[in-house]
Amino acid sequence: MRRWLVLAGFVVLTLAVGRLGSAITLPALDPWYAGLDKPAFTPPDWAFPVAWTILYILMAVAGWLVWQAAGGLARARGALTLWAVQLALNLGWSAAFFGLRSPLAGLVVIALLLAAILATLAAFRRWSGWAAALLLPYLAWVGFASLLNLSIWLRNG
Repeated sequence: MRRWLVLAGFVVLTLAVGRLGSAITLPALDPWYAGLDKPAFTPPDWAFPVAWTILYILMAVAGWLVWQAAGGLARARGALTLWAVQLALNLGWSAAFFGLRSPLAGLVVIALLLAAILATLAAFRRWSGWAAALLLPYLAWVGFASLLNLSIWLRNG
């Protein structure tokens, strides 16, 4: 029973971070984000909440798998600290890009986020190959988001 409660905790935590990011993002969509010059490869607006919900759930399960493989927090403290750092940077990107309405600040944070995801993936691989694999779509999406962020900054100064 305890392991399922911990899984629920990981899911609630990641979705709460996603909700906070959404609360920062939504007020900036109109008219600021809508008015930006965006590249042709920009996904439609509806794709972002769908993708992020899936990614947050995958992040939660990955963290839980590491917790479970380690037999608790104490042994996997380093890996799970990295997990928490990347989650905080994820929220930080929303605050930088949308909250500050600054593609440049977003670019700085997303570079740190990519590094944190790579470090988390490497740390997770030591505990669970599945946990590391679950972070790969997240890494790919944030890599894509980095290109999108860079392009928006270049197009809008």
